[in-house]
Parts: sequence; structure tokens; C-alpha cells
Amino acid sequence: MLIIDGDCGFMIGAMERDQDLTMSIEDVRNSPSSGKNWVPVVPNSEAVVSLPTFRLGGVAVILAKLWGGIYRPGSPIWGYRTGDIAYAMARGQAAYYQILDEKGEARVLTSGDQFSSHMGEWSEADDYSDLPVGMVIGIEGADPILWPEQVHEWWNLGVRVIGLSHYGVSTYSHGTGTGTDGGLFPPAKDLLREMDALGMILDVTHTSDESVRQAMDLFSGPVLASHQNCRALVPGERQFPDELLSRVIERGGVIGTSLDAFMLYKPGIDWVDIPGRRETYSRENVTLEDVADHMDYVCQLAGDSRHAAIGSDLGGAVGWTGAPHGVDSAADYQKLVGVLESRGHTEEDVSNIMHGNWQRFYEKWLP
Repeated sequence: MLIIDGDCGFMIGAMERDQDLTMSIEDVRNSPSSGKNWVPVVPNSEAVVSLPTFRLGGVAVILAKLWGGIYRPGSPIWGYRTGDIAYAMARGQAAYYQILDEKGEARVLTSGDQFSSHMGEWSEADDYSDLPVGMVIGIEGADPILWPEQVHEWWNLGVRVIGLSHYGVSTYSHGTGTGTDGGLFPPAKDLLREMDALGMILDVTHTSDESVRQAMDLFSGPVLASHQNCRALVPGERQFPDELLSRVIERGGVIGTSLDAFMLYKPGIDWVDIPGRRETYSRENVTLEDVADHMDYVCQLAGDSRHAAIGSDLGGAVGWTGAPHGVDSAADYQKLVGVLESRGHTEEDVSNIMHGNWQRFYEKWLP
């Protein structure tokens, strides 16, 4: 079955870990380190994504993220010293996706018709090994947008999805690690207005509860939650309460369940301190059954299977040791098919969750 992954920090492996992601996952893992590595350190041996691995697993499209957070005092994770540097780093990541497109390894998808044509090509293929992997480009946290009107430049570079925040406080809103009550900052109103005018999609992931409420009141365009799990199942500010899940559903949005094990661990973790993931619990404590729990919960809230999906967040900052037990690489996303079927989901339900919901959303809302 074809898969669309609603969130992947693909460029981090290449741009921050110096990995050649056109190689097989085995070759990436066996590559010696060049000495360059992101913080927190995830060695090459833990790599979970590469373009051949996506093809092997039938992953036809990913939401490929750009990131350039600005470090601020008290921030829960690292960042760049200035907005200019954050902007330049994200521009470099966009250039990486573009060169993959020009070489035929990937296909940057910027319109609904292009998305539909790409999915048709994959649907008709018996062998995916020579097909380009589709990429919708999104910005994870809006710090690389130095002023609201600059979003037009990012649109021209192919960006179609923007989240206002990531970890800590961004230029535009409160994010993960800041509590749930902090709201938007003044520039957010102008940014959301410019996004509306362009037809940009708002990603409410990683954004504080109050910021999401305010943003959804101001923004009239399409909304998604690329990698967002359910607070009713796992406590903590990083997950969404029913109220916000329902607001995304009411707006016709799709909610991607994250495969980050630390977002699936039922006792929860302290999202303010963001503790070391591997030291908190054993990987065996989280399985694909936990992933299916969140998908089922979204289906129950919605009353159908048309709003739940995959938003893995694997690759980049999370290697296979941070994935659920049984997920060794992106090729293992296919195992969710059997898990969902064993719970009584119909073939249509499973198809919706694995790719259909994201496909309908992007075919509708991409220009």
C-alpha cells in the first residue's frame, strides 16, 4: 500500500549530519562520520530514512521540513545566534531539496495537479525503485521568516506549509517547552494575513494551546497538524487536548500521528525539561500498537477515518532507537497496515490513514 508521511525532517540527515541520503539505509549506516553532527548527536548507524528506503517502503510523498530556529535565553534546545543565520540555513535546506528535484531523486510538489499526477504515477507502478519521492516543503517553526511579508519569498521557493513555532519561543508564538497558556506575538497577525492571501497551509504542530486557539481564530485558510498526538492518551503539553484535535477536524484538517517513541510513552515525560529520551524508558515499552491507539482516537473524535494519518517525525533528529519497537527504518511503516486491520479497520479506512487523507487534503489545498 502506498504511504504518505505527513512529517519528516529529511534535510537534517544531509545538512547537519553530512549523510548521503540517496544511498540505501545500510550504506548510510555504514558510512564513517565526517566529524560534522547535529545536537543531540544521532550517529549514522541509527539512520532511519533515505530515498531508496522510502521507495522500498512505498512512501510516495513526505512533508519535507525546513528548520532554522533562533536561540533565545531559556530555550529548551539549541538554535542559531541570529535570524539572519537561521534564514540562511533554511535557504540552504531548500536548495538541497531543489537539487534532489533537478537530479530526479525527488519531486518538489507545489500544486494540487502536480500532486495528483505524482500519486497517479506511483499508483500505476509495479516497481518504485526508479521513481522520484514526492516532497511538499514546509517550515518547522517560522523563525527563518524574518518579517511577515517575506513569506512571499518562501512561497516562490516552493514552501507550502508553515508552523509558527517549534521548541521554545519563536518570533511569532509560544511553542513546545513554554507551557500551554502563552499566545501569539504581534508579528503573527501580519504573518497569518500574508499566509491567507497566498493560500499557504498552517501547521499547528509544536504550538502552545493558546497560540493555536488564537491562530485558528485569525487564519481562515487550510489547517493541518503534521505530527501531533493525543493528550488524552499521553500526558504533556506536546500533545493536543480533544478541544484542539476537534478544531483541526472541524476545519477539514488531517492529524498525523507521530512515531516518536517519547510522544507515545503512556506515562509521559516532562516536556519543559525535555529529558534524554533513551534514558527515560526502554524502546520495548512503545510499539506500533501505541501508534494505532492515537490513530483510533482521532477516528473516534471525527466519527470516521478521514482525518487520521502518519506524521512520523522520524529521520533527522530521531533515529531508529527513538522509534517504536519494530520500526527499524521507514520501510517498516508498512507494518501499520496489519496492525490497523487487526483492529477491524476496513480496507478503505486503512487506505485513508496510510495515504488517502493526506492525498485528498493536498490535492484540495495546494494551488
